[in-house]
Amino acid sequence: MNGTHDPKLKSWVESANDPAGDFPIQNLPFGVFRRKGSKERPRGGVAIGDQILDLAAVGLNTGPTLNVLAAAGRPTWSALRKLLSSVLSDVKFRKKISKFLISQKRAELFLPVAIGDYSDFYTGIYHAQNAGRMFRPDNPLLPNYHWVPIGYHGRASSIVVSGTPVARPSGQTKAADAPAPVFGPSKRLDFELELGFVIGPGNALGKPVPVSKAQDQIFGVVLFNDWSARDIQAWEYQPLGPFLGKSFASTMSPWIVTTEALEPFRCAAFSRSADQPAPLPYLSAKSDQKNGNLDIQLEAHLRTRKMPRAHCLARCNFRHSYWTPAQIVTHHASNGCNLRPGDLLGSGTISGPTPDALGSMLEITQGGKNPLTLPNGETRAFLEDGDEVIQRGRCTREGFVPIGFGEARGTIRK
Repeated sequence: MNGTHDPKLKSWVESANDPAGDFPIQNLPFGVFRRKGSKERPRGGVAIGDQILDLAAVGLNTGPTLNVLAAAGRPTWSALRKLLSSVLSDVKFRKKISKFLISQKRAELFLPVAIGDYSDFYTGIYHAQNAGRMFRPDNPLLPNYHWVPIGYHGRASSIVVSGTPVARPSGQTKAADAPAPVFGPSKRLDFELELGFVIGPGNALGKPVPVSKAQDQIFGVVLFNDWSARDIQAWEYQPLGPFLGKSFASTMSPWIVTTEALEPFRCAAFSRSADQPAPLPYLSAKSDQKNGNLDIQLEAHLRTRKMPRAHCLARCNFRHSYWTPAQIVTHHASNGCNLRPGDLLGSGTISGPTPDALGSMLEITQGGKNPLTLPNGETRAFLEDGDEVIQRGRCTREGFVPIGFGEARGTIRK
């Protein structure tokens, strides 16, 4: 950590000093924006309070994506963060810099990077246990779970920025007692409460990434909702895994919270029980076991057409991830797979050990068997048309200024 994390640091952008806000000067997440209603070319910016600072203010013209910045690596990210912290805290820069500010309410936000490849993991052990128990009550986790970070290669083209409507997907489904499948709209549409890790410099083809150096490959973290059509997924996933039940849409928050901003909120890797194996050597480093995980509080909320006030579905924490971000990067590249700037690695659904910490409708309703009753009396087994899911994330720790992630939200339409 360094001076950019100083809890006494204040910004001359007054809204950044609100303790309830997501974007104090200790955060400084990166995104891509333009003025609403304009035909301007989207460009890079940094969130500060309720404002966006155009990166042109510090001489950086990114163009419509942040891939070049992601590729630049940790020394460049750190130097830029220190520069931004300086100009946004020292009042002598106020007159010069304030003309580069725009209210977030007046801005249109875009995906911050061009995502070339996307892979989704299965790091949430409580989610894995809950989902597995529905199909294998006596043995919910398959034998490989404790040994290998399980994942699948997803579809980058259907990742959308927060606020983009999500069309209900159609596909093949088959009832257990039906002689043949049918084609039609999914009836078991679900959300998944996740984080996404944006890759920085990447690695050359054939060159694995040691776990001790994997953190340097992560540009930052976003909120991520890997929407799932459970009925389509159940019929198609055997034997090759997720396909059309996952690839219709995934929602990503617009602000990349950098790994440097998250330094105060690091925590130990998931504590394994005595009967669980230690990670294999290529996935093990003392520093990663000591502070390679992240203490990020995650929430999922639901708003319906008849219930304008959102209801909290789940509160959980990424510290319950069985594998650290460094471990999933290292495993992904362990066979020589080349990760590239802007690639996205999803964590998989994060759930906690208590009933109020379940990160999907699949778990909340026990596969639809126990529908959820909402405060206005409506019930939900899975998501219905018009439902809006809103995901949020926040980091807090005594002695440090809290930081947030903004929102990842999407509304289901026909």
